[in-house]
Amino acid sequence: MSSEETVHISVMPDETIESLAIKAGSTILDGTLGGGGHTSLAAKLVGPDGLVIGLDRDADAITRCERSLKGLPVVLAQSNFADAPEILQQLNITEVDAILLDLGLSSDQLEDRERGFSFNSDGPLDLRFDKHSGEPAYRLVQRLKQEHLANLIYEFGEERLSRKIARRLIAMRNRTKLVSAKDIAGVIYGCYPNPRKQKIHPATRTFQALRIAVNQELKSLEIALRRLPESLRVGGIFSIISFHSLEDRRVKQAFRDDTRLEVLTKKPLTASDAELHRNPRSRSAKLRVARRL
Repeated sequence: MSSEETVHISVMPDETIESLAIKAGSTILDGTLGGGGHTSLAAKLVGPDGLVIGLDRDADAITRCERSLKGLPVVLAQSNFADAPEILQQLNITEVDAILLDLGLSSDQLEDRERGFSFNSDGPLDLRFDKHSGEPAYRLVQRLKQEHLANLIYEFGEERLSRKIARRLIAMRNRTKLVSAKDIAGVIYGCYPNPRKQKIHPATRTFQALRIAVNQELKSLEIALRRLPESLRVGGIFSIISFHSLEDRRVKQAFRDDTRLEVLTKKPLTASDAELHRNPRSRSAKLRVARRL
């Protein structure tokens, strides 16, 4: 796949953009650039007098979007969204009118067979958003003790078969060098008594756990939930799309307990039936929205 092309389809684009209450001349922070879909829609609404700051930890996403968003009022930077206040400071921006975080995986990452996000990828199980930072996931599988690996899979993947999966992975790595996503997913697949009857691929939760671990995703989210409201103007909007309960629980609690914020969504918004048909990956998306007091 060309680094200049995106195959990503943004989740709940209409609902998300509407939640941000964007006006001409607004300054918007998109902390998760991805394929640039939300960023592009926001940039067209802010117009030439506004600005959208797009961040992503993935250098490939920045490269693609520099091309696709050319000519729009957009500034891009490779950064963790938890570090957004420093990026805004570098741009001499004291506050923004809205902040968006889409915590889902980009389809571009899933389609990149060299990074191991896909279960049938022959490439190494890497799973890092930033390929030049941190430890690839397969190395965790190779070095962690069985108990630690089981606990990680259970805590970050909410996987009920975590101990069995860890035991099988340890046994397999003692016989062969487990590296590829396909091989590791195959071991996990064999842990399920009726794998074909599962609603999701048996490796989904384990891959999620390893991905969260290598990217320190929940830590980044918790830091962002504490820091980013200070970058919002009074009346500004904070919208977050999450894709699993570990994220959604943190967003829900932070929005509810933060005295700087007023919750605007008593229940999270979800994808319409039409979108689910068009984009099945939107099925687990939940959009929560808060306003800066």
